[in-house]
Amino acid sequence: MAAAAAGPCVRSSRELWTILLGRSALRETDQIETELDRHCERLLTGLAYYKPPSVSSGEKLKADKEVVVPLKEFGLRISKFLSLDEQQSVQILQSYLQEDYRGTQGSIKAVLQDERQSQALQLKIAEYYYEERLYTLRCVLYLLTYFQDERHPYRVGYSKCVDKLEKELVVNYRKQLEELFRTEAPTWETHGNLMTERQVSRWFVQCLKEQALILEIIFLYYAYFEMGPEDLLAFARIFKEQGFGTRQTNRHLVDESMDGLVDRIGYFSTLTLVEGMDIDFLHKCALEERVEQHQFANARGVCQEMDKLLLTFGDIPHHTPVLLSWALLRHTLNVDESAHVIRRLGSIAIQQNVFQSMTQMLKALGSGGNNCTASTARMCIYGLLSFVLTSFEEETLGDQQHLIDVACEVFTAPNLAELFWDTEPTAGIAILLDNNCGMFPQSMTPLLQLLSALISDKCTAKKVYSFLDKMTCYTEPYKHKPHDVLSHEDGTRWRRQTPKLLYPLGSGQANIRMPQGTYGLVLPAGQGSLVRWDFSYSSWTVFTCEIEMLLHVVSTADVLIHCRKVKPIIDLVHKIMSTDWSITDYLLPITSRLYMLIQRLSSVLNPPTDVIASCVNTLTVMATRMPAKVWADLQHTGFLPYSVTQVTGIAQSLRAEGMQAGSYGNLLLSIERPQGEYSVTMAFLRLITTLVKGQLGSTQSRGLLPCVVFVLKELLPTYLKWRYNIYGIREEIGCLICELIYTILHLNSVEESQGSSLSLQSLCTHCLANTEAGQAIINIMAVGVDTIDVVMATQPSSGSEGSGQTLIQTIKLAFSITNNVIKLKPSSGVVSPLEQALTQHGTHGNNLIAVLAKYIYHRHDAALPRLAIQLLKRLAMVAPMSVYACLGSDAAAIRDAFLNRLQSKTEDMRIKVMILEFLTVAVETQPGLIELFLNLEVKDDAVGSKEFILGEWSCLQVVLEFIDSKQQGKYWCHPLIHRAAIAFLHALWQDRRDSAMTVLRAKDRFWENLTSVLFGELPAPSNISEKSVLETCAFTLKIICLEIYYVVRGSLDQSLKHTLKMFFDKKRYEYWSEYIKSLVTHMMETETQGAATFLEFHMVISAWRMVLVLATSYVEVMHLGDCSLRLQLLQDVLEGTKVLLLVPSSASCLRMGSMLATLLLILLKQWKSIIVQVSKILDPLDQILESLSQSNQYFMEKTKAKIFSAIITTLQIKQLKASDISQYSQMLLTVCETIHNEAIVLFDQTRHALTTGDAGLPDDKDSMETDCAPRLQHKDQKDGVCVLALHLAKELYEMDECGNHLFLITRKVPFLPAMLSTLELSLRVKQNLHFAEASLHLLLVLSRTQQGAAIVAGAGVLPSICLPLLSVYQLSTNGTTQTLGSSRKSLDAPSWPGVYRLTMSLMERLLKSLRYNFLSEALDFVGVHQERILQCLDAVRKVQSLACLDEVDHTVGFILQLSNFIKEWRFHLPQLLGDVQVNLCYLCQTCTFLLHSPKVLQHYLQVKNGETIPSTILPRQPKPTQTPTKQQNTEKEEMEQRALLKVQSSLLRILSKTLAAVRHFTPDLSQILLDQSLDLAEYDMLFVLSFTTPAFDSDVAPSFGTLLATVNVVLNMQGEIDKKKEPVSLNVGPLTSTEEAKSLKSLLMFTMENCFYVLISQAVRYLKDPSVHSRDKQRMKQELSSELSTVLSSISRYSRRGTPCSPAASLLLSPPSKSTCSVSKLSPENQEPLIQLVQAFVRQIQR
Repeated sequence: MAAAAAGPCVRSSRELWTILLGRSALRETDQIETELDRHCERLLTGLAYYKPPSVSSGEKLKADKEVVVPLKEFGLRISKFLSLDEQQSVQILQSYLQEDYRGTQGSIKAVLQDERQSQALQLKIAEYYYEERLYTLRCVLYLLTYFQDERHPYRVGYSKCVDKLEKELVVNYRKQLEELFRTEAPTWETHGNLMTERQVSRWFVQCLKEQALILEIIFLYYAYFEMGPEDLLAFARIFKEQGFGTRQTNRHLVDESMDGLVDRIGYFSTLTLVEGMDIDFLHKCALEERVEQHQFANARGVCQEMDKLLLTFGDIPHHTPVLLSWALLRHTLNVDESAHVIRRLGSIAIQQNVFQSMTQMLKALGSGGNNCTASTARMCIYGLLSFVLTSFEEETLGDQQHLIDVACEVFTAPNLAELFWDTEPTAGIAILLDNNCGMFPQSMTPLLQLLSALISDKCTAKKVYSFLDKMTCYTEPYKHKPHDVLSHEDGTRWRRQTPKLLYPLGSGQANIRMPQGTYGLVLPAGQGSLVRWDFSYSSWTVFTCEIEMLLHVVSTADVLIHCRKVKPIIDLVHKIMSTDWSITDYLLPITSRLYMLIQRLSSVLNPPTDVIASCVNTLTVMATRMPAKVWADLQHTGFLPYSVTQVTGIAQSLRAEGMQAGSYGNLLLSIERPQGEYSVTMAFLRLITTLVKGQLGSTQSRGLLPCVVFVLKELLPTYLKWRYNIYGIREEIGCLICELIYTILHLNSVEESQGSSLSLQSLCTHCLANTEAGQAIINIMAVGVDTIDVVMATQPSSGSEGSGQTLIQTIKLAFSITNNVIKLKPSSGVVSPLEQALTQHGTHGNNLIAVLAKYIYHRHDAALPRLAIQLLKRLAMVAPMSVYACLGSDAAAIRDAFLNRLQSKTEDMRIKVMILEFLTVAVETQPGLIELFLNLEVKDDAVGSKEFILGEWSCLQVVLEFIDSKQQGKYWCHPLIHRAAIAFLHALWQDRRDSAMTVLRAKDRFWENLTSVLFGELPAPSNISEKSVLETCAFTLKIICLEIYYVVRGSLDQSLKHTLKMFFDKKRYEYWSEYIKSLVTHMMETETQGAATFLEFHMVISAWRMVLVLATSYVEVMHLGDCSLRLQLLQDVLEGTKVLLLVPSSASCLRMGSMLATLLLILLKQWKSIIVQVSKILDPLDQILESLSQSNQYFMEKTKAKIFSAIITTLQIKQLKASDISQYSQMLLTVCETIHNEAIVLFDQTRHALTTGDAGLPDDKDSMETDCAPRLQHKDQKDGVCVLALHLAKELYEMDECGNHLFLITRKVPFLPAMLSTLELSLRVKQNLHFAEASLHLLLVLSRTQQGAAIVAGAGVLPSICLPLLSVYQLSTNGTTQTLGSSRKSLDAPSWPGVYRLTMSLMERLLKSLRYNFLSEALDFVGVHQERILQCLDAVRKVQSLACLDEVDHTVGFILQLSNFIKEWRFHLPQLLGDVQVNLCYLCQTCTFLLHSPKVLQHYLQVKNGETIPSTILPRQPKPTQTPTKQQNTEKEEMEQRALLKVQSSLLRILSKTLAAVRHFTPDLSQILLDQSLDLAEYDMLFVLSFTTPAFDSDVAPSFGTLLATVNVVLNMQGEIDKKKEPVSLNVGPLTSTEEAKSLKSLLMFTMENCFYVLISQAVRYLKDPSVHSRDKQRMKQELSSELSTVLSSISRYSRRGTPCSPAASLLLSPPSKSTCSVSKLSPENQEPLIQLVQAFVRQIQR
């Protein structure tokens, strides 16, 4: 059934009406012409298009198989009720179900089966049918209105259609008119039981509306085409028969509500006859004396018949204009026999007040209706009135005021005022003007009324001003002749003997002086006389004097008389100023007195509200150009609400504390509301709105606060309850209030507040959100579509003016106000009363959400449902409620209405876009509602898992049509609709609506249709007119990215795979990359010219960034394996970044540049392998860096950081030298300048944080964008500019092998002092970890050369580091230092222990490079940190974590360098030296024990330290939920073994360095063996005389057994390597297993050499020490001889196989002759000295 009712077979008349008005999707001229050609026959036949029932039509309907039976049956019932053709009844039914039915299509069958519901439906269809008939007539009326209007875009098409209609249109419509007023009213016997009295009355109202419309069409037709005499006679007889609408066949049905329609019929009957007489042509013929050419000159018989007919007229006012026109026509044609007829008809017309009737008619037609019809009527009456005044004496035409009134009404038509000023001054209406000039200023009002009406544009305004500025006569009344006047003999002329001031005003005030000798013409007038004095003066001076007089008599009884004289003056001034502002300066004497006039009139007992309103309206015009002056002067009057105290806050404002209502408030309460007339209120609202629009500034705006508060508290909540005398004023006041609020909410908040927290906008927002004013706005929105339809139905026509349009405009403003209040309201956790009222659930669908949704049924104004949907979208985004729940049982019906408008091909494009945007928001925020719209149904034959298909009322059906590539370019698929549809699909993908996505993927050509936009050729950025296509492309790219990211690679649809392959094959990557680059270039060019930002450009560039980022991980899926293509994409991104950042531009361009910089950084890191020529990347990056460094825009901090990171990444791609970079010096200088500036800022920031107590560290988080304010960010970020600049400087200095650049740079930029000062502060307060670590890394690199080390030391590195470093580890308050923990944190992660280790390395490197030049500083450092150093040396026994071992390694390395200066050390720190020696020996023992017992070491790692595998080795894995498998156990064991080996490697390095240091604390072998005079007291005995296995207990002292065990451990490890067991890697690095093995062997050999050296030296020391007992010496010899003999045999075997030499020569030994080593096999001669030395020592001790 829904399918049967889905669409009517013909277009409805309302739809055709919408198309003709240009409010549909059909807006091209050829489309309009096609529609007119298709429906021309309907327009020609008019109401006859709807035929009566017939047997043949009923039979055809029954035989029609396309219409289901229930619809046929219901169609027959409709046919009887409406007396309409059966087939057309079904068409009406189908159209109604498609356009206006407010239930679900699925419920139609149930409705038709229920008698009560079907009757209600029948009545609604009757209303729809009546509207269809009216829309048919309105279409014809619209064509006649604009077919000759050159300004109308469709004039040509309208003109062609009217040409086709011209011949038969009036004939057909005249017949229909006769049928309408002769048709008998329907009865229940003929039309069924539903035809009740109420329905009969409704039918009759429809009949009257149709008669009025047909007559309006006929009148407009004859305004353009000539009416024949016979036609005039025929129309006259018709109108006579129907009594100009009063003698209807069914006149017994007329009630008061229909009087307006009856009058309208009479008006158009009158106008049709007058227009048919062609008075304009008759006037022209009379002037040219060729009246015989008039069509009635030769129609003698018709004229006689008309005479007879019109002589029977005169009983109703509608007859009078016809009688006057015919009398004028007959008089002009000079027919002698008709003289008595002329006199009779003319006298009847005058007696029946013809001019009053014409005035009333023109006013009625002008109040809400077709403006063209009203203007045509005025033109018609203008011609009649002009000819009458020319042909007849004015005195014979009755009251002069009636002539003035009709003339003023006539001149409201456009162009008539200009036409008047171009006519002869002695003919037509000019006679009226001349006569009234002769009575000025005695009779001032008529003249001013007429002149006000004669102002239509600037030209006429200037003519009126000039006319009044040059008056030549002055008329004043006299009861008796004054003594200073001489009279003529006959008394008809007077002459003044003395000058006279015409107004009794004081000196110095404006006045008019009548000069001496002025002549005056005496005119008798009642008991006195009028004298018309002849002299020149300006009427504007008279006006000023009149206002002055009113100000003088304001407190007397004459005030009302003077007010009647002054009001026309003010109205004239208002009209002139609003038309031509340039005349304002000349009117200043009048306008400057308006303020005082308002002040004084407002205080009288019965204020003249009309005069006050005129004054305020005039000031409103002035306020459009000079708001500040008007506001300043108004403040002194006390008229507006004001505050007696300073307003400081919103709460005070809302309580109206200290605020007074002013004179206006008193007027409203005491005068206007009791009387029910609100002219001052309307003027007040317009004035305040104008002042608000004037952007007065913060001070004046705060002065307006009381006015706005008064509106929000006193007007808005209560205006609906006021008494009103005139219909429509209430709607107008509501509209004015909403316009004021709308204007305030759209102010520029920054300019308006200007630093003040209290602004008009914030006040309005808070008041609407939290007070009853917001409820008043909600009440306006809650009017509902039904009430609007009722109001619109009461209007006499479908014009653009009237109470209905005002109500619609008010509701639209309320929508916009609510939307903006929600948007502007400060975010808080408290729900405001407005939001509560908007989202509260009502019963039976009575809540506001349901009311808003039902505006979708509104058809009169497309903007109303669009704004309602926009508000729904806003509420769906921010309000915590379910729209679906609020809709209740109406949800499905509203869904159908939304989809009907969405799929209609003629629907306004903007409504479709708004519906799709609403659904897009609903995807994320309204799950229930979106499921309703998706309407997915479970497939019937689905087995197992659910399989979904699209339901009949699924929005996806429509969306798929919109994205169909075959539909693109057609009028119903505008690019904006396509964009909105793609955005909706993107929301589905982003919100992971799997069921909907699955259904969409299964659709044929889905991916092809979706991506078709990506394969097209877009216009150049400078020529692109519809930017929405860029958004479409952006959403499409994002959908593809989301699909690739979330779907398993192998599960991608074949269609999508094919599309991606085509994207590569058709070189779309290259195309889009190039296009993005062109967009960037265009953005840069246009924004530098001051153009607006391009949101669409940002979107598509962001989407392209997503594509490229995804491409780094899904190369195969996206077919980006081609290295040259990836390199090209990278180069384009770099070029785009360079374009945006190279030249300082707007914030928008810089943000886009930052985004591209992020993308560039990602691509550089992921695609570094494809970069061959690093210089092509570095050169643009260097230019960008140089540009950014010169910029002072703080929000570019993140961008600078990204460029630094990109340069660092690029430098790490390939090993470069300084000479390889052309701009090396400049880049280094820029980086050092950045370090200098950033270090100073960080220093200040840290110090400020200390003083304010906010010393907390910021979160270390990366930000890819630059949205946050950098000034509020902490400078110490790991991805911040300061830290990255330090890292980049490190990379650059590493490239400088000679180190010369450092000396040059430090002379230009003092970055080292600034950096060290900040480093000192950071260490002292233990903040800025990232900066501290990066600084030390840089210092390490700078110190690698002797020159660099000297510069670093000279900059004061030790004072900056030494003492502050204590704060790094001294945290406890009990005096103990921080325990060396077993942190699980990676060694590479920033940490304060890491900073300490780096400091140790720096001290080691400086001492190594500078030696004695840095010795005193090194000793100072050791002295300060001796406790930490000693604790560190002893820590290995307690903690074996990698962090602990690393610190021990660095500490021993520093001690190794310091041990070269043992004498100086002993001199300065003897106690520390002894402690270090002891601790080193114990450290040697501990390392040997742990290396000798790997199982014990592993046990300690597992149990004592609490970690099985260090975090640097073992990756994070989820905790297993079941018993581990054998494979998992094996993997775990392997990882534990690797962790153990890494710890062993660290222990071996520590052991080697420890022995090397101990070697400096024992006597030199050559000296102790050869020099007999060696002072043994200088060297302590380090090892006790014992040969036991080394122990882990600190109670066991290190002994010779420790050294021998060390040798054995080394030999065992060498043996394991030689046997080529598993090639374990004890050094983590990018070495092959062979290289690692050779390096390990070298380290082992170095350890063994030092061990032998220390062993022999200590043994000889014992042997030569006289304090050692000879027995002990002998035992030592025996033990050593035995042990060393065993060791020598092992060494001999090992040496024969070949081994690398020890690294001691290059690393530790001072003699230069031992600096040569090789990793290749050595000759025996090179190894024999070590063996020979040991053998000689063995032989020596064996003696």
